[in-house]
Amino acid sequence: MKALFLDAAVVELDDAFEYYEYQQDGLGYRFVREVQNALHRITDYPLAWHKFSHNTRRCLVKNFPYGIIYQEQDKCTLLIVAIMNLHREPNYWANRIKK
Repeated sequence: MKALFLDAAVVELDDAFEYYEYQQDGLGYRFVREVQNALHRITDYPLAWHKFSHNTRRCLVKNFPYGIIYQEQDKCTLLIVAIMNLHREPNYWANRIKK
């Protein structure tokens, strides 16, 4: 299964990387590794994570206050809707998807 990112999700990932790397050298890279680990879990077991809305699911990123919001597009493709900071407004990303 492959994962495709919305442009806004890529921007969120980049922004979080820059923030963490600014806080401490190497922390941004640790964040990205944890996101990659979460993506591997999602692509291996896409239905294992809690439903977050009617047609999305959320997988938490270990050691960081982030969740990956995604949709199953078909049997082979996941759409990454957001790399969501859990301290941010919870439904800010909802207008990115079709209902």
